[in-house]
Amino acid sequence: MNIDEAGRIAVLIPCYNEEVAIGAVVAAFRAALPSAVVHVFDNNSSDRTMAVAREAGAVVRRETRQGKGAVVRRMFADVEADTYVLVDGDGTYDAASAPRLVAMLVEEQLDMVCASRIAQGQEAYRAGHRLGNRVLTTLVARLFGRGLIDMLSGYRVFSRRFVKSFPALAHGFETETELTVHALSLSMPFAEVPTPYRGRPEGSASKLNTWRDGVRILFAIFVLVKEERPLPFFVVQGALLCLGSLAFGWPVVATWLETGLVPRLPTALLATGMMLLGFLSFTCGLVLDTVTHGRREMKRLAYLAHRAPGPAP
Repeated sequence: MNIDEAGRIAVLIPCYNEEVAIGAVVAAFRAALPSAVVHVFDNNSSDRTMAVAREAGAVVRRETRQGKGAVVRRMFADVEADTYVLVDGDGTYDAASAPRLVAMLVEEQLDMVCASRIAQGQEAYRAGHRLGNRVLTTLVARLFGRGLIDMLSGYRVFSRRFVKSFPALAHGFETETELTVHALSLSMPFAEVPTPYRGRPEGSASKLNTWRDGVRILFAIFVLVKEERPLPFFVVQGALLCLGSLAFGWPVVATWLETGLVPRLPTALLATGMMLLGFLSFTCGLVLDTVTHGRREMKRLAYLAHRAPGPAP
């Protein structure tokens, strides 16, 4: 397995209060990918995360805007490389799998390789997180036509053209959803590789809140559907409004046909308003679909501005 054709490799590690784990993570990735530069971006840690990472041999920078999405946005903007390895700094992901992920990206000329998690023990991957991941992953697959087995994995390898065309608009842990949808919306070639997933080292604590972050990811999916699939989104909304209008309005129309009177004027106005909103929703869907098509073309051009991973043809 030869990864020499991967060019410049950058390992990107977003961190927040990972003093316990970050030193071992940096050392493990430096050993697994000796030619790579390991970058640690600290997100306002209150412990010695930055000092420990620097002592372990990482290039350390700070991002003051709070949230994993803000850190990923800064990393993708500032770091120049040909191949990017994005991994959490909590010590749960397997650094030894990195050469295999990078080699697959290069050999098959992919734009993203996602490390799907295989839990090593009950504490590594809690049941609530596993269930939430399965539900959200299935939802994205249904909405966008294809998905990943482990959409919320924080361990991925990217091509340069993926990174430099990625808008990075998310703020928190919903950034993994945005990464997945970016690949799906531009029909990028990607793959998944099963990798070991371990529990956190003793003394460290997870920053992920199952319910709060699950709701935020669900809302992010809702927003991404509206932005990336506006026509079906607004058509469904318009159809529901029109059906509601018919449900409220038909008894009023039937009474008028029988008696020539409209005794329930507020109901008639409500039904009329809902029908107008339904047709307005259809119109918004058509207009926004054209806008989205233009946005997708611009992202595609930014994507094509960089060559595929691997050796030049």
